[in-house]
Amino acid sequence: MNISLDKALFQTNDQFKIGIIHYTKIVVSESPQMIKGRTQLYQENLYLELQENPVTQREGIAEWRAVWKSFGADPNRYRHSAESLMRRISKQNYLTPFHSAVDLNNFFSLLYEIPIGIYDMEKLVGDIEISLGHEETGYEGLNGRYNSLNKILYSKDQVGAFGSPFVDSKRTAVTEETTEAIQIFYLRPSIDESECQQLLATAGKMFTQVNGGDFKSYLLDNNNLHISIEG
Repeated sequence: MNISLDKALFQTNDQFKIGIIHYTKIVVSESPQMIKGRTQLYQENLYLELQENPVTQREGIAEWRAVWKSFGADPNRYRHSAESLMRRISKQNYLTPFHSAVDLNNFFSLLYEIPIGIYDMEKLVGDIEISLGHEETGYEGLNGRYNSLNKILYSKDQVGAFGSPFVDSKRTAVTEETTEAIQIFYLRPSIDESECQQLLATAGKMFTQVNGGDFKSYLLDNNNLHISIEG
């Protein structure tokens, strides 16, 4: 499978970066109590922080709101997923455990203050491209409704759109039957390459400590528009 970035994205932001982690031989199940406890404690501490430092003033959230706006979408109408998660926590509407893959994906998103998506490889067809949506781009999302992705970044395979930093599709959702997955990190453009690589390595290590299996990470940017992964 090849994964590529549409080079037109760099006309808007030449520092745009995407991180990819490819997981194999994973076992997705109910999250261990340690992860549930750690996530709950993190949310409770974050709630206290957010009473002093509002969501939109946090560095990662603010930077991604600016990225959002630069591509033409309204960050107040269509909030990126990391901001949506954090706004829930600011109201003490804490995230409830789902399964070990989604729970960690949400934890990473809160920790790094960036949108992140995770997808079942067996449900993907052909190569993947990350591009900017237009008026006809959209899909039925995990939120239970059709989501338009006009002027919003999105990922597509041979079948069509399946993911974005807004909300992901039902079609490629990870379940407890998933054994191979890819995770897409919408990295902060301001972070340099070495810090991005370290972030991906840390996340991949934690994910496989919980879910087993192996991982390999990749960085896509203006100097590296294409990667090839086995699977």
